[in-house]
Amino acid sequence: DASSEAVDEHKDKLLDGLLSAGFDEMSCLSRYQSVLYRRPSPHKPSSYLQSRLRKYEDLHKQCGPYTESYNKTVEKLKSGHHLWTLYSGPTECNYIVWITSSGLGNRLLTVASAFLYALLTNRVLLVDRGKDMGDLFCEPFPEMSWLLPLDFPLNQFNKFKRRSPESYGNMLKRNAISNTMNSLPPFLYLHLNHDYDDQDKRFLCDQDQSLLQKISWLITRSNEYFVPSLFLISSFEQELSNLFPSKVTIFHHLGRYLFHPSNAVWGLITRYYEAYLANADERVGIQIRTFEHGTPPFQHVMDQIVACFLKEKILPKVDPSQEPILTAFGNRKSKAVLITSLHSGYFDKIRNIYWEKPTVTGETIGVYQPIHEELQQTENNFHDRKAWAEMYLLSLTDVLITSSWSTFGYVAQSFAGLKPWILYRPENHTTPDPPCHLLAKTRIDNGALVPHIRHCEDVSVGLKLVEVGKF
Repeated sequence: DASSEAVDEHKDKLLDGLLSAGFDEMSCLSRYQSVLYRRPSPHKPSSYLQSRLRKYEDLHKQCGPYTESYNKTVEKLKSGHHLWTLYSGPTECNYIVWITSSGLGNRLLTVASAFLYALLTNRVLLVDRGKDMGDLFCEPFPEMSWLLPLDFPLNQFNKFKRRSPESYGNMLKRNAISNTMNSLPPFLYLHLNHDYDDQDKRFLCDQDQSLLQKISWLITRSNEYFVPSLFLISSFEQELSNLFPSKVTIFHHLGRYLFHPSNAVWGLITRYYEAYLANADERVGIQIRTFEHGTPPFQHVMDQIVACFLKEKILPKVDPSQEPILTAFGNRKSKAVLITSLHSGYFDKIRNIYWEKPTVTGETIGVYQPIHEELQQTENNFHDRKAWAEMYLLSLTDVLITSSWSTFGYVAQSFAGLKPWILYRPENHTTPDPPCHLLAKTRIDNGALVPHIRHCEDVSVGLKLVEVGKF
């Protein structure tokens, strides 16, 4: 019963043509079984995106690890010939290598960003496996791995940083590279982390893209979702529009295409879902991440969470008289509340609210928290397995409350295709009023130049994509 033969015939296991058929289903149960646990997406991928994904899969099969084309380009790196003439012509296959960096949420967002860049530039994406990428995710492309081979000659990635001599920004500062030179390096490092400077940001200029197209290997490190910045590159504009007529769906589609939980993680997800969430009439996710000094739980954060779900009628109030509502057992509505947090204190308090007193509506409220690790443990294999399972479980809920500044919550709501209620970030240990918001207008810039880009509500320096007229 583990195969997708159990999937209802009315369920579209290929997600409206987003996924390719023909995978070995037992090797990745989640790829085609996710439709059993998730509502159909209201966002349909464009036919053009479907066709481009199939073309990319063909390219990846032709140029992936240990293919003849891959071996040729790697031999040039290993040979010690560090300069290739412009007149030698383009190589058959060009690559972008993603270097693992930061926490799991950041990694998913940046892999998706690198993959979109690969689609736009006809490159092949290869992923640095770090300590656990191969353990967390199934292979997304048919017949060929996306994991960078361990014998890749430039695999000492810890040396690539903002001030690395191989970085594009530093080469520009030294006048060591330009479009008019007769020779170019075989690879470049693109530093796209939050601390990148103006020279690093030249990556976003059209004239620089024409130069980068001549480099066979681009190595990139990022801890930011840089998809909105790709809209600043005018030569990509039409292709982006063809791929994604609805700009706000980019990570929703790319995330569901790329990131399928491995069988080990899928087991964590499905066992928990079926034990605690499956039988509820409605599932509510509450993702709590605080950035405050001290020992949680913080009372002002607890007050904020409760104020949010009561004010917005996400969860019912309780009856202080403790008089039970006389409702026939079979007619009671139930809600399952899934809490994710590094700490258990918020779970204990919310669970006690609905255990100690009845709800005024007669609904039964079950409160659950899969894990509480106390500290984030980046690239700890078992910690990341559980974090990925929690992130995915959140995306299976019907209503979602997330924390500001948290990529964990960003990923969950994007997979779900939901607009979450976002908890405002507290200041001075004070509960914000209002405690949360669904969508808010914020200051606008670049509107005349790039109409789809706006500042994020929860991080004023951050950028996001919006539909014109709907921000």
